[in-house]
Amino acid sequence: MGIKGWTMIFVGASFTLYLVIAWFSRVRDTRGFYVAGRGVPAAANGMATAADWMSAASFISMAGLISTMGYAGSQYLMGWTGGYVLLALLLAPYLRKFGHFTVPDFVSDRYSSNVARSVAVLCAIFISFTYVAGQMRGVGVVFSRFLEVDINIGVMIGMAIVFIYATLGGMKGITWTQVAQYWVLITAFLIPAIAISFKLTGNPVPQIGLGSELITGDGKGMGLLEKLNQINAELGFDSYTAAFGGDAMLNVFCVTLALMAGTAGLPHVIVRFYTVKNVKAARWSAFWALLFIGMLYLTAPATAAFARYYMIDSIDGKTQQELPAWFENWEKTGLILWLDDGDGKLRYSNRDDNEVFNKGGLTGPAALLGWDKIIGSQGAERKAALKLLNGQKKIRGPDKDIIVLATPEMANLYAWIIALVAAGGLAAALSTASGLLLVVSSSVAHDVYYRMINPEASEARRLLVGRGVIGIAVVIAGLFGIYPPGFVSQVVAFAFGLAAASFFPAIVLGIFNKRVGTIPAICGMLAGIGFTASYIIGQVYFDIEPWCFGIKAQGIGTIGMLLNFIVTLALTPLCPPPDERVCALVDSARRPETAEDTAPAAVDH
Repeated sequence: MGIKGWTMIFVGASFTLYLVIAWFSRVRDTRGFYVAGRGVPAAANGMATAADWMSAASFISMAGLISTMGYAGSQYLMGWTGGYVLLALLLAPYLRKFGHFTVPDFVSDRYSSNVARSVAVLCAIFISFTYVAGQMRGVGVVFSRFLEVDINIGVMIGMAIVFIYATLGGMKGITWTQVAQYWVLITAFLIPAIAISFKLTGNPVPQIGLGSELITGDGKGMGLLEKLNQINAELGFDSYTAAFGGDAMLNVFCVTLALMAGTAGLPHVIVRFYTVKNVKAARWSAFWALLFIGMLYLTAPATAAFARYYMIDSIDGKTQQELPAWFENWEKTGLILWLDDGDGKLRYSNRDDNEVFNKGGLTGPAALLGWDKIIGSQGAERKAALKLLNGQKKIRGPDKDIIVLATPEMANLYAWIIALVAAGGLAAALSTASGLLLVVSSSVAHDVYYRMINPEASEARRLLVGRGVIGIAVVIAGLFGIYPPGFVSQVVAFAFGLAAASFFPAIVLGIFNKRVGTIPAICGMLAGIGFTASYIIGQVYFDIEPWCFGIKAQGIGTIGMLLNFIVTLALTPLCPPPDERVCALVDSARRPETAEDTAPAAVDH
């Protein structure tokens, strides 16, 4: 059976499983729809959190980033992992004690203001739609290759699946679906890594294989990392194990910190800690989630190195007739282009090599090209793409979103393993997309409609509005997937920066500083997200140079976060303090656990 047949089986079986779970988990009240009835066991919530957390960026794009950036790509690994530890230890238990449905709920209650709630809702929606753009792009990439359908059709299929199980079961359905999705994605990530590690180094443990010697190819007897450094030097790249890979230290620091703080401010991750019974369960679910996340994150650097080796070894110096099947398969998606200047040989070129292109057109050796936007590879679309590429002064390296998905094909693994990776990529993207869409739904239906417009709305009416908002959000998410603002990890990094600049300071100060009042918190959030969003939009859509100390868009959330803290703390002495009710609420959340904290909360806000 071929790859397409196996993909149909795995994707069909997994999608059927998700829909069956959603049907049996369907809910009829808002408590179940928004926080799964607060009855999810800690271990199950840990799996669901891991699946929610390990999006398409983790599964598809993170290893691709490390593969192309080398050691410098570990800033994404450290930022996302460290951020989860920060959330689990610093914020999650306190937020659970507050006992809300959503992050805007917390902001409104802590800062005693519907204006603060409105600002938080806008931030949550903006962050969620930015984040979901990366997930929908990941869905489209997987479908376009493995089911050989147009990428837009793939996005629409993903939209339909998410809409069904998110509207049926709400958070309860999403939670148990994410438990299943976790096992699909982790199995799909680990099996190829183990197989490739054994094939290249003779060691089935990828983490050990990363530091082992090659037992095959022209690098036989050399260490894998030593061989990659040699290859990079020959092709004009920075050393694979170089600390910063050409990036300034300040930029690396800012990206890492923005990812860490952004993790602790992401509304779709925070809400997962509202679904457990009590504070103790919240702490244990954080432990389980970190354990489950670590299984993938500790394997990603090895997968990245394997992909780098195979990517270059299988295509560099080959003629068009000698190109492997994987290249031809992925060329159909438009994510890899073959340009021939006449010598008939393909070169894996340094993406910063200005000699490859000039204003007049292609002048250097034929090159493997990736593109940050989906472009066609046939007929008029291909001609237009080539014309566009010939006007560039710099090469763009292979599309980072295909590297993990293509690696099993590069390594000539069994067709069923290749298809399993496709199912895993879809599970990673859809699990996070569903959580994000529920955040949008809860922000509009619960925080705006119920809390501000119609407090007397019945349970059935609130559910209907929530499900309707999900439907609208799915359509908007699909449009972002069809017209993405960048590759998966890049878009996700933008979302983390926005969360760091808006929610993280408001949550930290809301828990640990009783003096901060309404006006400082609102001004801080607006200043942080306003600055960060304008900087990102300027770089992405208007090609504005990174004017703030050379910091790129992925790391500007750190500056936005600092601006939020500065504005909030500077205005605090000048504005009225919170009332006694708020101070008592903060004291209660910070009080050490008692017997009451081990029982389910009696009242939901």
